[in-house]
Amino acid sequence: MRSKDANVVAAPPRTLAILVFDDLSTFEFGIAHAVFGHRCEDHRGPTWYDAVVCAAQRGPVTTDAGLVLHVPNGLRALERADTIVVLPTEPVREAPEAVLRALRRAHERGVRLVSLCSAAFTLAEAGLLDGRRVTTHWAECEQLKRSFPRLDVDPKVLYTDDGDILTSAGSAAGIDLCLSVVRQDFGAEVASHIARDLVVPPHREGGQAQYIEAPMPRPHLDDPFQQTLAWMEANLDQQVTIDDLARRSAMSRRTFIRRFTATVGVTPYQWLLRRRLHFAQRLLETTDLTVDSVAERSGFVSAVNLRKHFSRVLHTSPHAYRRTFAA
Repeated sequence: MRSKDANVVAAPPRTLAILVFDDLSTFEFGIAHAVFGHRCEDHRGPTWYDAVVCAAQRGPVTTDAGLVLHVPNGLRALERADTIVVLPTEPVREAPEAVLRALRRAHERGVRLVSLCSAAFTLAEAGLLDGRRVTTHWAECEQLKRSFPRLDVDPKVLYTDDGDILTSAGSAAGIDLCLSVVRQDFGAEVASHIARDLVVPPHREGGQAQYIEAPMPRPHLDDPFQQTLAWMEANLDQQVTIDDLARRSAMSRRTFIRRFTATVGVTPYQWLLRRRLHFAQRLLETTDLTVDSVAERSGFVSAVNLRKHFSRVLHTSPHAYRRTFAA
């Protein structure tokens, strides 16, 4: 969570409430618990989230798998939360009015609200998403648009981050959003550690549009295109052009761009920028390298260029980021 000063990163929230309902989606509950309930003393430190599970009232909550969970907290737990993670139901169902009132009060207090998958419907019912860019599972985006026409529903992205309200696409995209929240609060190194524990990438490129129909098959290991992707990952500091990468892949420039975008979900430039930023974040957290050296090793060439991209994408400066997240 960031302060109004773009160069100052606020202290991470300490109390996080996971809000559940009957017909709770077991998968998304597992995601929230695995990420925010993470127990790793060496990396989480003393300021890790104090995560609590709550419901409209204390007691049993059914899941879509037919299990029954005993929830120890009612809605009073939301009053102490800095962040509320709202979980979906299967099928989508209306939330109790008491829950909607509690979410509105929390929003008025400045609490960060995070919805996974179709839980965006709950925030929309509470009237909190009007005029905002949001997402949900691609199969339910049209229903969300029809039910709440004031929303700007984006069916292509894995998640949206509007500062105080964040929404994710379906299923595994909840992992992407939860890791993004951890990255904001504790830095790239901690988020990467949790991602390694979960055996998932710390940041996936592209959006859910690539999954709406048949997913693009992964190239074979002996494919020059796949070799080029591996080379790009290992040589982020190298200054290359699209033509250079196309030649490595034994393709024309146009064919390379088309295949890269279809396979990865973003353009080569966008992919390189995100990878370089992520690598620069980790260098700032884990080394004493100067900002100039970090810029050179991560492929930004100069500190001026690194600062420009940090400010535009991360809304902070390299120095402020290091002060906040250095080990």
